[in-house]
Amino acid sequence: MPSNNPSCPDCGSAPVNHTLESFDNWMEIITNPVLLPLDRLRQWIFPATSWIGDYLAPVLMEFFVLIKLARWIDEPEDKISVRAKCFWEEAKKRGIKMREWRLFNLPNETFLAEWKKQKCIFQGLPRPNGPDSDSLIWMDNKAEMKKNFLMWGIPVAKGRAVFSVKKAIFIFNNLAKPVIVKPASGSRSRHTTIHIETEKELIEAFNKAKMICPLVMVEEELQGSVYRAIVVGGKLEGVLRRDPAAVEGDGIHTVRELVEIENKKPLRQGPLFHYLVADEATESELKRQNLNWDSVPMLNRIVALGTKTSRGVGGALVDVTDIAHPDNIKLFTFIAEKLKDSLVGIDFIISDIKKSWQEQPRSGVIECNSMPFIDLHHYPLQGTPRNVAGALWDIIFR
Repeated sequence: MPSNNPSCPDCGSAPVNHTLESFDNWMEIITNPVLLPLDRLRQWIFPATSWIGDYLAPVLMEFFVLIKLARWIDEPEDKISVRAKCFWEEAKKRGIKMREWRLFNLPNETFLAEWKKQKCIFQGLPRPNGPDSDSLIWMDNKAEMKKNFLMWGIPVAKGRAVFSVKKAIFIFNNLAKPVIVKPASGSRSRHTTIHIETEKELIEAFNKAKMICPLVMVEEELQGSVYRAIVVGGKLEGVLRRDPAAVEGDGIHTVRELVEIENKKPLRQGPLFHYLVADEATESELKRQNLNWDSVPMLNRIVALGTKTSRGVGGALVDVTDIAHPDNIKLFTFIAEKLKDSLVGIDFIISDIKKSWQEQPRSGVIECNSMPFIDLHHYPLQGTPRNVAGALWDIIFR
């Protein structure tokens, strides 16, 4: 979505139009309670008619191409996401014919995939044929996710979603500090504020989150790093540690010099990973750690330069799949099982992924994603790449 605020620091590297984002989230809050029962009714009345859409949709797509309102794209272009590109490249390796359908020549990541006599139409990423999971309607909504996960015994942060600043203050005063405030719906950590210790900081954070979502989450801040697990077809395919922009001290160089050294690394030249930047948020984060640009961090000390983990603002991705504790793997697959969905991205905070979450009380799920960025697992900054695209194609075309 284009932004009227391309330099919004609270949006980070993926700015959105605040007004449109807020309207979209309002509509989600209003319509979700209606859509879920209607979808259940549709699946109960028409349990075996999905084949109609499978045959009718390609015909309609070809008709729009015929009358010059749409066109087919046969090869990946720069306009599509890295996620779509890596999925498309995997399709080509397998002999799967994949094309993008563009209405009015606008990229919207609507695809038609064909293999042998099978066809699959999807937007973003596909799912196997059959009824959609109920959880697809609410999975990306943090407030709904929290409510259901508490019922299922899945660890989440204490707190709740509120509409008013008065209720936000009430929740804040009953939580252990520090606290995190974020929009109840959305992604990429947009308008999320962490390390909140005072009521003044809470109100400022609440107003930021309210700019793009009417419902705001106020929660205890979990302890540890952010991890992204991805489960495909009930099997864990990868776990990444998502680090914010940071440098590691060597006892010799200043913070400024460490940043310059890190930015010279080839992988920091783009297009996936980007330079470490210096801005007001960096200054604030250094101050919080009692550091400045001329400080010389001791050997092996990790110095955070921001709070967002996005690659676009200098974040890093480290694959940790092979060292994840069996209890943590079991939890991730249990989440996918309860969601009854074949593709789930899980964002989880924990201090040590090598130890069980049951031994780390301030760990838990912070959000789930129905359309996860599988390319994160294909292109880590450190560690083993994971072929998530291949795992997904395995369950689409059998």
